[in-house]
Amino acid sequence: MPDDPALRDRLTGLILAGGRARRMGGEDKGLIPYQGRPLIEHALERLRPQVATLAINANRSRAAYARFGFPVVADAEAGFLGPLAGMLAGLRFADTELVLCAPCDCPGIASDLGARLAAALADGGAPVAVAASGGKMQPVFALLRRGLADALEEFLAAGGRKIDRFYEQQGCTEVLFDDPDAFRNINRPEDLAA
Repeated sequence: MPDDPALRDRLTGLILAGGRARRMGGEDKGLIPYQGRPLIEHALERLRPQVATLAINANRSRAAYARFGFPVVADAEAGFLGPLAGMLAGLRFADTELVLCAPCDCPGIASDLGARLAAALADGGAPVAVAASGGKMQPVFALLRRGLADALEEFLAAGGRKIDRFYEQQGCTEVLFDDPDAFRNINRPEDLAA
């Protein structure tokens, strides 16, 4: 898909690195070395060309993440409320119309993720576009309209945590990607070894 500076100017990128990483023994996943560099470096490298601004959502190791040269935004509420809380932090931080989210533990983020999700939003009118691959939704690979912030804050305040539930309530367009490597997460030590 051709480079589109006008689209890029409408996008803030958000790397989600705010979780507890329980399956990784509690080690901060974004900082774990992968092919000689921290995982988050791979994610930043893949997302940076697609967006005007980029931020990292992190709730711990904030000084370590700040060394990568991008703003670090924490969840508004303590307690590791999940990726939706990170998305809300990104929506509140952004000054662009759209926020492109991806996790810190995915080194192969699709180079056309933002362009394809933005095209789906424009075509469908939904406030959220989300990637799908391998027969399932990839919910943290999403493009959200910044105007969703209040609805998301209300959803979290009411105890909502399930991403697919929030997407269903708001309206969501799924975009099919045929490259499974673009969504391969490193969640456990054995994923890293493989």
